[in-house]
Amino acid sequence: MDLRQRTVAEEISCTGIGLHSGKKVRLTIKPAPPNSGITFERVDISPGCSVKASFDNVVETNMATTIGFNGYSVSTIEHIMAAFFGMGIDNVLVQIDGGEIPIMDGSSAPFIFLLKNAGITIQNNYKRFLLVKKSVKVKDGNRFVYLYPANELKITYKIDFNHPLIKDQTYEISFSQSTFVNEISRARTFGFLRDVQTLRSNGLAKGGSLDNAIVVDEFRVLNEDGLRYKNEFVRHKLLDFIGDLAIIGCVPIGHFVVERSGHSLNQKLLKQFMAKEKCWEVIRFKNKEECGRKSIKIPSFGALDLAPA
Repeated sequence: MDLRQRTVAEEISCTGIGLHSGKKVRLTIKPAPPNSGITFERVDISPGCSVKASFDNVVETNMATTIGFNGYSVSTIEHIMAAFFGMGIDNVLVQIDGGEIPIMDGSSAPFIFLLKNAGITIQNNYKRFLLVKKSVKVKDGNRFVYLYPANELKITYKIDFNHPLIKDQTYEISFSQSTFVNEISRARTFGFLRDVQTLRSNGLAKGGSLDNAIVVDEFRVLNEDGLRYKNEFVRHKLLDFIGDLAIIGCVPIGHFVVERSGHSLNQKLLKQFMAKEKCWEVIRFKNKEECGRKSIKIPSFGALDLAPA
């Protein structure tokens, strides 16, 4: 288990459509130095228009997570952020020539594919872990996110939709790279046919289609290939949560219990938690023995055979 930071080995690019804008976007992922985090740069505006992925920079949470700085923004970052988190990527520069990350197929799987093709390099600085020391809770009606101390990163997610195909679904994971890639990353975003016209009249979902989202009517899935998992809906909500969690900039060690949440409530929990410094401790582990002395189970991000950067 290597506990050092990671970046991509070489730059890699792709082109796709923005889910809400409907505009074609080119995206390039580049290596970045240790401790720099995940930074997005708008190359369509002018050089230097960059914004760091941080809960302090979240400016909008309506239907997606949007970060902004000095008047420019980057939206729908949750799926690519989940991919970075799932692959243990700490530092990269993401350049885009538009205001929205391309939706690809509606999941994180295409971004996982890009990262695997770019390769991953181990850097000579250790990862930061955020040890949860005291519980934090946020609630809005019947929606809530609770965070408890634990010796590992665990997420329990429940959804409850008044629809015969979805109803109640619960999924729980003890986080690791293999769990994310195999169980979560391929789960696609979803929506209801009855809501499509309303979304588009409000300037949203202009790029949405059956190629990048699960669409259901009152009784059935409209996608010809059906679902990738019987409970793909809750798995995708868990994917979104991981993408929102990733903007903390380090790996939390605690148990998140989430019910009917969304981007807004997710960010509210993160902001309240990070504002209460007595609730957490930042720690760096150099080896498995140090983890063992604190009885901490560090998430596995997979073995690498690459030389340090």
